[in-house]
Amino acid sequence: MAIKNAFYAQSGGVTAVINASACGVIQTARKHPDKIGKVFAGRNGIIGALKEELIDTSLESDDAIQALIHTPGGAFGSCRHKLKNISENRREYERLIEVFRAHDIGYFFYNGGGDSQDTAYKVSQIADKMGYPITCIGVPKTVDNDLPFTDCCPGFGSVAKYIATSTLEASLDIKSMCETSTKVFILEVMGRHAGWIAASGGLAGQGEGEPPHIILFPEIPFNRDAFLARVEHCVKEYGYCVVVASEGAQYEDGRFLADAGAKDAFGHTQLGGVAPALANMVKQALGHKYHWAVADYLQRSARHIASATDVEQAYAVGKAAVEMALEGKQALMPTIVREQGKPYVWKIGEAPLSEVANQEKKMPIHFITDDGFGITQDCRDYLEPLIAGESFPPFDNGLPRVAKLQNSLTEKKLKTDFQL
Repeated sequence: MAIKNAFYAQSGGVTAVINASACGVIQTARKHPDKIGKVFAGRNGIIGALKEELIDTSLESDDAIQALIHTPGGAFGSCRHKLKNISENRREYERLIEVFRAHDIGYFFYNGGGDSQDTAYKVSQIADKMGYPITCIGVPKTVDNDLPFTDCCPGFGSVAKYIATSTLEASLDIKSMCETSTKVFILEVMGRHAGWIAASGGLAGQGEGEPPHIILFPEIPFNRDAFLARVEHCVKEYGYCVVVASEGAQYEDGRFLADAGAKDAFGHTQLGGVAPALANMVKQALGHKYHWAVADYLQRSARHIASATDVEQAYAVGKAAVEMALEGKQALMPTIVREQGKPYVWKIGEAPLSEVANQEKKMPIHFITDDGFGITQDCRDYLEPLIAGESFPPFDNGLPRVAKLQNSLTEKKLKTDFQL
């Protein structure tokens, strides 16, 4: 078997543990020098391949690669660039093949969510349609936890831990001040069409009256009157009300509460502002003093409070992706299979990219309480193992230590530049 180089890239919104997957890919590849030569990382995702901006990870020390495990963000840069079908944009595919051929790349590992798995699947079709053999394996990642076939998605467990912790801590703040100050607190979290992150806020409380008192899921149509009635009930009954709202909360007709009127690079509606929209409703209808917060990038970059389970799984899917490729498997994505809930036992499985691409896994209805404002015990049983364990990074002078990579680009071999 001829030795071929590998191409690895990160895509979409990054997570607290995507670099742990990168570590899994690179360290595993380094253990097989008889089959994999260099691992090139795309500078800013798939764009790095198109522009022939390839980071030579072989120049990084073993210690630097190991440090990726406790480093948030995307160490090699990420992007939101979705490849169209080959019939619509043959130019990009021809460029990819040109770059792969020039650098003797025979393995393609793409680390991302649903759109990224779609890209990995499309690239896998190059071998059949354009005569260039390349092994393509998707590496799962998304804080939204909405990839199908996998029990959970690397990146989600750490966000869930951060949101559950933040909800608990902020609730204690509100509770202590509600007699004379803020009575309603709203935390806006990520989640366009699936309410997994919002649901994780529900882990902060267990008994009747414990916050969060209201969770707003994209799966449950928003009812203004029911929402306000619940807020008023909680303020009267408990003295305060804590709300965790998904950015994708929407009315029955499908309109987002927080439609910003713009689209992102993947064509998705740009969201943001559900918390102030809800706060304004509360102020106008009920007159209560409020505060709101948007977790935004903080929730997906909080490596200091990452879930140990999440870190372990993120590394495992990176490692498994390389092992699958070396076994000759093609167009697959490693998955996480839950074998047992209590105690939590999991293993690595696999799913075809053709079925994973562009699919969304939403919250099961039995995970949401009948009133639409909370999580059930089934949901709690699902979520709790995913936030279990602490994996603190090393600290220097009170701050987390992060990987410092050279990210040196390998010399270009093509004479032409590529314009996106």
